[in-house]
Amino acid sequence: MPKPGPSQTRLLHAGRPKTGWVNTPVSRASTYVFETMEALHDARARRDTERVASYGARGTDSTMALEELVEALEGGYRCHLFPTGQAAIAVVLMGFLGSGDHILLSDAVYEPVRRFVSHEMARLGVEHTIYRPDGSDIAEKIRDNTRLIYVESPGSMTYDIVDLPAIAHLAHERDILVVADNTWGSGILYRPLDLGADISITAATKYLGGHADVMMGVAVANEASWPRLHAATVNFGQTASADDAFLVARGIRSLPLRIKAHGERALAVAEWLSARPEVARIYCPALPDDPNHELWKRDCAGMNGLLSVELTNDYSAKDVETLAETLELFGIGASWGGFESLIMPSAPQKIRTLGNWNGRGPFFRLHTGLEELTDIIADLEKGFDALRPQR
Repeated sequence: MPKPGPSQTRLLHAGRPKTGWVNTPVSRASTYVFETMEALHDARARRDTERVASYGARGTDSTMALEELVEALEGGYRCHLFPTGQAAIAVVLMGFLGSGDHILLSDAVYEPVRRFVSHEMARLGVEHTIYRPDGSDIAEKIRDNTRLIYVESPGSMTYDIVDLPAIAHLAHERDILVVADNTWGSGILYRPLDLGADISITAATKYLGGHADVMMGVAVANEASWPRLHAATVNFGQTASADDAFLVARGIRSLPLRIKAHGERALAVAEWLSARPEVARIYCPALPDDPNHELWKRDCAGMNGLLSVELTNDYSAKDVETLAETLELFGIGASWGGFESLIMPSAPQKIRTLGNWNGRGPFFRLHTGLEELTDIIADLEKGFDALRPQR
């Protein structure tokens, strides 16, 4: 297994004042007043390359502190904050692609990204091609006008893992940018920049915030990609509030402890589900029989709280809805990464382009929260025992 991300010690001390308050105080601010014209000119001359106070949209003490913390988490050169994860993705794609360009997009990508590329980017003249979630067909799908390969590893819903170092090597030989959605790994379990990606994007709404109370996205770039990312972020007027920055920084302080607890519970739930006769397959790369297990061992530093379940084809989508409504500890909700357990029905045949998903049993995704494991298992057992095929 690879070297994990930054230590708990570093995450406790990065992005903090050197003296005084333990936490960087919340700076709700827009206008910054300068004492002299010389100070104004100096700040404006330096603010594209340094963190200096000049205007609220360019950063406050609160947002700058969080940027420094995320840079330590991801091992990147510089970071920008965005109001949502989708906003971070949109700005990166708009900033690096233009009319006539081509992007390669994983079939396991977060569905709103597929929609953004197929609608908004296509409207601007950017072409796209979908590649297999394991990345095995990327080489044959690269075109002369391919400018960006978008990776999500592990991918949404089925947690496919790509050989990111190999993809990055292939891409960089052709001067192609590699952008990775790292929400699953969140810098603590998976580090795309260390594996060769140029930009790593994370929905901080999920594990970085960790308390289901904030929306934010972060994009961390290597040194070569930073100037273009920075320019696009400024040009599109992207920023995040001081209060949200404070909440995400608070969440990151406990991230290693929380993610470990989520992973332990999720793996125990996966093993319990594997013995249930209603279950056809568990999608969880930490399981030894998962097809992604070897790459997970090589590139990931642990497991989070996510897993997907495919029931046998004796059951229907309506049965999954009944199960979801029967469970008491698992809320029915689309997000994840907070302290709470969640369940969400899913249908790969509706969101995937490649492969044949017809004739399969119904799917659902679980996020295993921080409730006591015995309570989680008891809730699931009650739900499954009440499950009756409706076919």
